[in-house]
Amino acid sequence: MRLPARLRRQTGRHALVDGIPFTMPVDSQHTPALLAAFPVDARRAAALLPGRELHPLRLPAGRGLLVITVLEYRTTDIGRYIEFSIGIACTRGPRPAPPLLPGLLRRPWGTGQFVLDLPVSTEISVKGGKGIWGMPKHREYLEFEAGARTVTSRYWLDGRPAVTIELRRPRFAHLPVAATADNYGQFRGMLMRSTVYFRGRGGLARSARLTIGDQARVAPLKALDIAPRPLFAGWFPETHGVLDDRCESWFLTNDIPPREAPEGLESVVGLGLGQEWPERPRTDAYSAEAQGLP
Repeated sequence: MRLPARLRRQTGRHALVDGIPFTMPVDSQHTPALLAAFPVDARRAAALLPGRELHPLRLPAGRGLLVITVLEYRTTDIGRYIEFSIGIACTRGPRPAPPLLPGLLRRPWGTGQFVLDLPVSTEISVKGGKGIWGMPKHREYLEFEAGARTVTSRYWLDGRPAVTIELRRPRFAHLPVAATADNYGQFRGMLMRSTVYFRGRGGLARSARLTIGDQARVAPLKALDIAPRPLFAGWFPETHGVLDDRCESWFLTNDIPPREAPEGLESVVGLGLGQEWPERPRTDAYSAEAQGLP
């Protein structure tokens, strides 16, 4: 991971944005992470992308990718929290990109992921992630369990797991990995793009399984024709990341005037700096079979 010179020059400086104190650059240390990408129907995925300039990253046979990324941030300026990202791999431009090529040439095609949903554990993470970078964060109860054989994360809604991802741990998880990733989100009627620089050590998971609940918020995922097996999945016991303080935005446009006002600053202006996690939901309302994976 090579940071831009602009970010390297910031090292050791301090910032106060929306009441949140940051020591620059905005980074995380000692962060376990899992990643899994499942093939989906690209045309159905396109229906979940806003505006006119985002398009699903296309694989052969009309397939796209649903990307699940879960991180347990242990050392950050805003404390410890879990982040459960659900996104669609995408490109940005006036027309769809050719298949596969944007995976190799990221910059010309604006390759990244559009984040559909981004539950996190703490209020301060919502305040910063949504208010500053425009990501669709909201505070929910999340689990992240790294066992001897499996790594499991659950995103809870309405007292029940809404999305569960489970990986079988790789036998070897020490390969060095470095990457740069662009994340797109929509907020205030604008398309927002932020960049993350990432490095760590990990390995490819031997298998992965994704389970989607019946809650209304995650119901659109079920229409994507998600493949039962991932294209790839990885486990990274420890990572280091830097979130660029620079972000870009564009107005979201459509052929007809919007009928409803988009989510705006009213959703973050009253948030505080709380670092408390939600209480664990009661589990006596559903069966042991529904709680997770064997």
